Amino acid sequence: METLFTSDSLVSLLTLTVLEIVLGIDNIIFISILVGRLDPSQQQKARTIGLSLALILRLVFLMGAVWIAQLTAPLFTIPQMLAMQAPWGVSGRDLIMLSGGLFLLAKATTEIHGKLEGAEHAPSKAAKAAFATMIVQIIVLDIVFSIDSVITAIGLSQNFMVMAISVIIAVIVMQLSAGKISAFIHQHPTVKILALAFLMMVGLVLMLEGLSVHVPKGYVYTAMLFSISVEFLNMRFRQRQAAAPVELRSSTIEE
Repeated sequence: METLFTSDSLVSLLTLTVLEIVLGIDNIIFISILVGRLDPSQQQKARTIGLSLALILRLVFLMGAVWIAQLTAPLFTIPQMLAMQAPWGVSGRDLIMLSGGLFLLAKATTEIHGKLEGAEHAPSKAAKAAFATMIVQIIVLDIVFSIDSVITAIGLSQNFMVMAISVIIAVIVMQLSAGKISAFIHQHPTVKILALAFLMMVGLVLMLEGLSVHVPKGYVYTAMLFSISVEFLNMRFRQRQAAAPVELRSSTIEE
């Protein structure tokens, strides 16, 4: 505990907490879109369970930091072929990233198809009864995001208390903001499409990471921030357009 209050540890804690919150955005978006298919009375419960599982998995993986570090060691090697410059050593992390990326791409594509075809508005008893299925899907992605989060944490700090506290703070922030983010996404259809596009991009990045192609996270989040900024400008423009006829009518009456 004494090492926690050193200047280096506090700086690491602040940096890692901010990074964990940013990395958690993907998790919140995924959970928000998934629980939107549940009955409204079950949505808060599903969000709470999903984020609680995210916290538990992150802490468990932190305690197994040595095992997590071993996931980067190659399990087998694929010989040099095509554009590969050298034999590819496939690690456990690579397999998890590949499968998680494929799952995220498939899920986001299915959701976009349902959104465009209007399938999500069709009444379905199966959709309302799929609480357990949703939780299983949340667990699958929680595992992927948790491993990525923990590997990042291990790379920035070797102090377990610093890593654990940053993860706990990040998940608390996610828990407090998840409801508002979920409501905002579902109230604005274009934002939901944008969020699904983000998930597709994250899925692609995970697959590239699994193929040992490093994609700087800064580029990904800069693209997300730019897209969100443009969408907010579009929303503001649509609001002003909707309000314009009212203003014109009121000015005509005054004249």
